[in-house]
Amino acid sequence: MEKKDLDWGNLGFGYMTTDYRFVANYKDGKWEKGELITDPNVTINECAGILQYCQEIFEGLKAYTTKDGDIVCFRPDMNAERMYDSAKRLEMPPFPKEEFVNAIVETVKANAAWVPPYGSGATLYIRPYMFASGPVIGVKPADEYQFRVFCTPVGPYFKGGIKPLTLCVSQFDRAAPRGTGHIKAGLNYAMSLHAHSVAHANGFDENMFLDPATRTYVEETGGANFLFVTKDGEIVTPKSDSILPSITRRSLIYVAEHYLGLKVSHRPVKFEEIKDFAECGLCGTAAVISPVGRVVNGDEVITFPSGMEEPGEITKKLLDTLTGIQQGRIEAPEGWIKKIL
Repeated sequence: MEKKDLDWGNLGFGYMTTDYRFVANYKDGKWEKGELITDPNVTINECAGILQYCQEIFEGLKAYTTKDGDIVCFRPDMNAERMYDSAKRLEMPPFPKEEFVNAIVETVKANAAWVPPYGSGATLYIRPYMFASGPVIGVKPADEYQFRVFCTPVGPYFKGGIKPLTLCVSQFDRAAPRGTGHIKAGLNYAMSLHAHSVAHANGFDENMFLDPATRTYVEETGGANFLFVTKDGEIVTPKSDSILPSITRRSLIYVAEHYLGLKVSHRPVKFEEIKDFAECGLCGTAAVISPVGRVVNGDEVITFPSGMEEPGEITKKLLDTLTGIQQGRIEAPEGWIKKIL
């Protein structure tokens, strides 16, 4: 298959219109059979539920070209399950999990020429999303919905190598107690935008959000989970009902235990503990792990022993192992890799 004529090695992390996207509509109490279309534009009523009351959920995953030349996806069944749970929380009709995976496969196959070649450092980012398309003026769930999948080739999240980030402890809350922080809804990300802008304006790369009830425990950033490493090599990930269940984080925990032989704890983490950790990273689809070198909380500055120049030793091993699995250099656990072509 002939690939698109792109400078794959110099792609940024941004949107580029590809040839096909998948669309399915929910009407009269059921999901209609979806199809691939070429039009990238969405046409909806001015009173659509997404515009009035923000009924929208989404996912993010990637397709890769392996070293053997196959095109694969990483754990799409997990994205299907998380979107199913998100839909139930926002009173939206869940899109069937098997059909979700089929939609991913169809969309990637149709856009196979846009999947970056192995070794280019680029990947095909896939965005499934669902929104209320039916008109609704009273405060209630809509009657009609649309599920869509588009994809776009992207370069590495960090250009010029991975450098440790500097975070600030945000004075804002990302989610409410017993709210929607544990689902992947657009409204949660809208909540974080102002805090993100304030952090950037003050010279920080990202926020560290604390728990909204007591502001005692570490939660996550606006779009990634935390992963800490103790000085004796134990992996610790924060536990909370308002943290999004990251697929990348759960995969890294498995890698740490079963590939690297490390001890793992998933528990509440007090902010006052973090000064005692050796390494810190942010887990997410875009960069897998983004190393954190420093956290600032007002006048308090915490610099991790791993430093501000390179990722910590264990963070680097986790990154290399998981990306090796995704790209076919390392044998994957059963069911983690979905072959598409």
